[in-house]
Amino acid sequence: MSVVVRRAVWLALFAAACASPACVSWWHHPDPTVRVLVFNIHAGKDAAGKDNLQDVAALARTSGATVVLLQEVDRGTARSGKIDQVAVLAAASKFTGQFGRTLDYDGGQYGIATLGRLGADYIGTFPLKVTPPQSRAGGSQEPRGALVTIVAVPGGRWQAINTHLDASAEDTYRRQEVDDLLDLVRQRLVAGAPLLVGGDFNSTPDSAVQQALGKAGLRDAWAECGQGDGFTYPADTPAKRIDYLYLTGDLHCASAQVLDTKISDHRPLVVTMKQ
Repeated sequence: MSVVVRRAVWLALFAAACASPACVSWWHHPDPTVRVLVFNIHAGKDAAGKDNLQDVAALARTSGATVVLLQEVDRGTARSGKIDQVAVLAAASKFTGQFGRTLDYDGGQYGIATLGRLGADYIGTFPLKVTPPQSRAGGSQEPRGALVTIVAVPGGRWQAINTHLDASAEDTYRRQEVDDLLDLVRQRLVAGAPLLVGGDFNSTPDSAVQQALGKAGLRDAWAECGQGDGFTYPADTPAKRIDYLYLTGDLHCASAQVLDTKISDHRPLVVTMKQ
């Protein structure tokens, strides 16, 4: 089958599956650029507690993102007014949203979410185990996980792993979580589709966690195409880089930037992929 025929077949299949408003819009005004937004949204609030969920949705649209990897997302919790934040974000941005629950919290659920401008299919949410289980204030626990989705991008479908690692001062728990994460990465690479890995890793570039990721072959997008320090936290006066997008295989990036916004307690990272 020739390249021209293969492309015609793909376009026909994509048109048949293209149902979301954003997908329909792209179909009539195609943009081949793939941008990935990584953002810890602090349960839809800024550092002072102001509700900014609609601003997060607006950012997803205006950033030109194709794929959005979000952390600290609520579904039905009392603190967020019992709303499903993924559904609200998806409706407001016209993206497809998928949620990965990691914890039952405050009468609802808490976790991570992936949005796809052209579509996103849920594969699973996988636990990142630690031994012994980590106890937090009051004896509670906050297990961590990784959300795997298949996201539609111009010209094909990519895999995306979205995660949020432990926030302790030491690497002890994060280092264990990364072992499970890397096992998941290896499993997904066997599937063959291009793979992105991103999220809030709560670790700086010189940490044991980042060294383990690099040793396993994950490439830090900021190191490949970003300029400057890339600090993402805290939002008001960023002092460290803890939010990342990692590339695998033949995926490469053209540019990376940290957006100057205070709608969360983190600043968002946007990576434009190389075509």
